[in-house]
Amino acid sequence: MRIGLAVEPRLPGSAEFARSAEQLGVDSLWVPEVWGYDALTGLSYLAACTEKIRLGTFVVQLGSRSPALLATSALSLQELSNGRFLLGIGTSGPRVMEGWHGIRFRRPVQTTRETVEIIRIVSRGDRLEHPGEIYPLPLPDSRGAALQPLVRPRPVPVYIAAMGPRNLRLTGEVADGWLANAFIPESAGVFLDPLRQGAESVGRTLAELDLVAPVAVEFHDSAHATAEAARRHADGYAFTIGAMGTGGTNFYNDAFSRLGYAEQVDDVSRLWQSGRRDEARAAVPLDLGRLTNLLGGTNEVAERIAAYRDTGIGTLLAKIDGDHSRQLRTVERLLEAVALSR
Repeated sequence: MRIGLAVEPRLPGSAEFARSAEQLGVDSLWVPEVWGYDALTGLSYLAACTEKIRLGTFVVQLGSRSPALLATSALSLQELSNGRFLLGIGTSGPRVMEGWHGIRFRRPVQTTRETVEIIRIVSRGDRLEHPGEIYPLPLPDSRGAALQPLVRPRPVPVYIAAMGPRNLRLTGEVADGWLANAFIPESAGVFLDPLRQGAESVGRTLAELDLVAPVAVEFHDSAHATAEAARRHADGYAFTIGAMGTGGTNFYNDAFSRLGYAEQVDDVSRLWQSGRRDEARAAVPLDLGRLTNLLGGTNEVAERIAAYRDTGIGTLLAKIDGDHSRQLRTVERLLEAVALSR
């Protein structure tokens, strides 16, 4: 089991933190991108500060950059890091894309497919000709030319953050890895079955994808503290359930419903949108906080790590609170739990 680590490059001491994580044996560092600081600039800084650790985006929102620019940005980072870059992408949703980027949110699965196709063309160094529905290149009836990219051909591993069945099948078809938000090992088939279907449709196996599950990590040596942490993480899903969708569409809620929590999710959403925020938090099923994260003592965490491994998850992306010293202590204990889980 590999361990990745979510980081914020702009914080003081992030370079030293990245080097320490690398020395401890952390496999990868991941930088988010929402509607704040961009991911690629920070990763370039971390690339200059480290030597071996892999560097990923979780995630770059499709549509915020043209596919060709995204491809050349990825190749720039691949060169600067000497082949350590992992491009994590996702479609986000209409609230962010239309409110922040001014880009119409339409046909997310087809947008993802065509973006990956263009990234593959550019990373091979081929002339950019793409007869797409979303991104026809060159533009028809235009003065555009099919240009040869001025880059050294180099593979760019593409990881897709997917939750819906169609996007999961696409991920199985075309991606190098999957970013598995809200993954619960006990309900793995909800996500893995369509992933496997997509992979097998093109003659691949699920084992050929790197499956990455993000998890909050907290070590607690009492049952009471562990239960409190689970409740706190469950409470945090109230915003995701109540505020992340628009126009009746919320990809997280759809996924939680497929996991068996449809009735509870409807209650949380209704309470949140009516302004009853505390009641909404209390209505989130405890399992959403308990089973999607690593909480408890070393032995308990080791058991959960084994459950993730048994489903085929290859990388756990740890999200850890606290200053850098505290985070590194947690990483050390997490690596102990990984060894214990074998």
